[in-house]
Amino acid sequence: MDKQDCFYLGTITSKYSFKGELLIYLDVDHPEEYTNLESIFVEIQQKLIPFFIEKSQFHKSQLLRVKLEDVDQEIDADELIKKEVYLPLNQLPKLPDDEFYFHEVIDFTTSDVNFGHIGKIKAINDQSSQAFFLVEHKDQIIPIPIVKKFIDKLDKEGKHISFNLPDGLIAMNLPN
Repeated sequence: MDKQDCFYLGTITSKYSFKGELLIYLDVDHPEEYTNLESIFVEIQQKLIPFFIEKSQFHKSQLLRVKLEDVDQEIDADELIKKEVYLPLNQLPKLPDDEFYFHEVIDFTTSDVNFGHIGKIKAINDQSSQAFFLVEHKDQIIPIPIVKKFIDKLDKEGKHISFNLPDGLIAMNLPN
């Protein structure tokens, strides 16, 4: 399994018992949707390694307690602490038509009701408190805040997002 075919689920944070149980911090909006997993992929030395889950149980707000096959001792569990956990993209829950996952909108065309055609979404920057679409416009990148009320229309089939952006938001990112 390649990483580009997966989504980040969370990180193994600690051991739970002396029998190889682990706690996974689920970095997702609805952690309760991931309590009955059959397997996970753990990134070890830049490769995704599959692990089958013998049992799992929701533990506090964002933690999933798991017992993985062939992880039976503390020493086995220690090797997995702080490792990132992934699942295949086909295991993402279905979203309503007016919502999207960040990876879905890459290469969507964009426009604004006042400005007109903007360009294609080249990436998403979610490394700050405010996530941004990074839209290429005439060899320049324009950051557009990912704010639901700025999205006028989302057309997943046509791969297009129409915005109704505040006046001046695009212009302030263009050269004079």
